[in-house]
Amino acid sequence: MPNAPFPLEPQPIFVPDDVLADLRYRLQSTRWPLDAGNEDWFYGVNRMYLEGLVEEWINRFDWRKAERAINAYEHYHVDIDGVPVHFMRKPGKGPSPIPLILSHGWPWTFWHWSKVIEPLADPAAFGGDPADAFDVIVPSLPGFGFSSPLPNHPDMNFWKIADLWHTLMTDILGYTKYAAAGCDVGALVTGQLGHKYPDELYAIHIGSAQKLSLFNGERAWDLTGGRPLPDNLPERIRTQIFELDRRFASHLAVHTLDPGTLAYGLSDSPVGMLAWILERWAKWSNNNGNLEHVFSKDDLLTHATIYWVTNTIETSMRIYANNNRYPWTAVHERWPVIEAPTGITFVGYENPPGITTDARIQHFLESDRAPWYNHVNITVHEKGGHFIPWEIPNEWVEDMRRTFRGTR
Repeated sequence: MPNAPFPLEPQPIFVPDDVLADLRYRLQSTRWPLDAGNEDWFYGVNRMYLEGLVEEWINRFDWRKAERAINAYEHYHVDIDGVPVHFMRKPGKGPSPIPLILSHGWPWTFWHWSKVIEPLADPAAFGGDPADAFDVIVPSLPGFGFSSPLPNHPDMNFWKIADLWHTLMTDILGYTKYAAAGCDVGALVTGQLGHKYPDELYAIHIGSAQKLSLFNGERAWDLTGGRPLPDNLPERIRTQIFELDRRFASHLAVHTLDPGTLAYGLSDSPVGMLAWILERWAKWSNNNGNLEHVFSKDDLLTHATIYWVTNTIETSMRIYANNNRYPWTAVHERWPVIEAPTGITFVGYENPPGITTDARIQHFLESDRAPWYNHVNITVHEKGGHFIPWEIPNEWVEDMRRTFRGTR
């Protein structure tokens, strides 16, 4: 329905002045830990860097400027089965744009898609083919950012979000068929759409290709699954395994086992909240030791402010525990499990231990994950880290266009 009027009225984002004033007061009242001997970030986020970022947050960061940039797009707020959902929209420009829903991850916000929205919606303006245009829908996951509060749905997880997205795209927005893409938790949401609703999807594109059962079982918080490393493992591979484990271990363990306990501190202290998510932005992005090669201070503080002013650090973290507490179950027994045509983008920074970038695709094809997907387009890039559409937006856009060209 590219020429049909959009059925909702826009509601711009606006954060009240008193909420921003309270944030400033809390930042100025921070009681800092000593952080002695942590110049190399061995113990976590370095105090000197964090203090500088907080000083920027207090004295120079301009939320109203960020808000104006965000409000350059259309914003909508709807209720879906009692769940508040915020989404941003950019209408497509082309002969026949197809609707596309983009699902982010953690600690992402909807604004992590901002670098790819324009070229996806208006490819001709970026030297592309207008036939590749999408009508772009960018929601905040329930319990994240402006899709809040969530008091009556403490059990929200990725496969429940997929049902909400399908209702949004079909029943509320009126699309008979749509496209979907996502990264991190959003890749699981998108994969579930491709599993449960393949006939109503053109295709999907994801930034990883995990099994939808990833969080099932008693050790979902442990990347190793409790398996000891073999004694004869080459030292190079052993080191890579430890590096990968260190990158994700505390995140997965805390978010899966007891996110609510941590949330008391992070919901009360904006500096504590910033430190927790900053560690992930620093460790997961391919930044060559300088986070600001990927995220400017304004970028970091825009995303952090979205989490803070909406008080969604607790409900966003809890999605991991709920992915485990309410396990995924298949709605059919056919193979591939995800029947929708699937494009996949891999990045070298997240290569499995011992696997080089040029061997990444073959490694995936020989894995037990490949049969889950009806994969039609797999690409790997040496550059880029966990935040693919933010870190390598041009490559992500071209990968997506290639996935959907044969399915429109």
